[in-house]
Amino acid sequence: MSTQGQKGRKTNPLMVQSVAKAFRVLQAFDSKHPSMSLSEIAEQTDMDLSAAQRFAYTLQHLGYLTKNPVTRQFSLALKTLDLGYNYRQSSELVGRAMPVLQHLSKQTEETVNLTILDGTEIVYIARIQSRHVLNADVTTGTRLPAYCMSPGRAILSQMSEEDVRAVIAKSDLQMHTPATVTDPDRLMELIAEVRVQGYAVCFEELYRGDASIAAPIIGPGDKVTGAVSIATSLARFSPEEVTENYANLIIAAGRSISIP
Repeated sequence: MSTQGQKGRKTNPLMVQSVAKAFRVLQAFDSKHPSMSLSEIAEQTDMDLSAAQRFAYTLQHLGYLTKNPVTRQFSLALKTLDLGYNYRQSSELVGRAMPVLQHLSKQTEETVNLTILDGTEIVYIARIQSRHVLNADVTTGTRLPAYCMSPGRAILSQMSEEDVRAVIAKSDLQMHTPATVTDPDRLMELIAEVRVQGYAVCFEELYRGDASIAAPIIGPGDKVTGAVSIATSLARFSPEEVTENYANLIIAAGRSISIP
């Protein structure tokens, strides 16, 4: 269905390029670029200044961008939160998981999470924080590398070996801490262990002092749809205690959210 576009690149005839460019503008705003001038938007989105102006004006008119009248810089408007809110409200997985997450939160008094895999990253789509929370900057919508997180390994454990290797190959395998596992073969071994035991654990692989345990969630067609996890701190529990306290609970939670 593809046709040749400019400079020999293949383009999809069903793709509405103006919509894609509008989302490029919205996605250009992040913690490093909370507000931008038109020239900065053009640079970040690889557009010319005229195109950046048209898209920024349109998004401002629709309520997704705001413009500071003094600095003339643009930033995301509150309306962009509607997209995330509507996703949570319409997600069958979130709706099915929330009662389980709430029960697990009360039962453990720990932070509990619901995550899905997107490419090489896990995305937090629901999170109930405890008073013991270690990383307050992890919120709904946060993306973290799957290879060094227990939810990521739990999800990968339910995928084919070929697909797991593809995810690992595409991942940026960085040593975030001295405990981070970056060897692809060792990661495959750890994921194979998760497949057998039914849960994944990670200790200080992304953040110092962090401990987490996760179990996969299975959806229609026996396909993995996400993971449920408990996050705690090594200041409170040893790795052995995390496993002893929470392995059975997290497996049961994963099964409760899964579709039989």
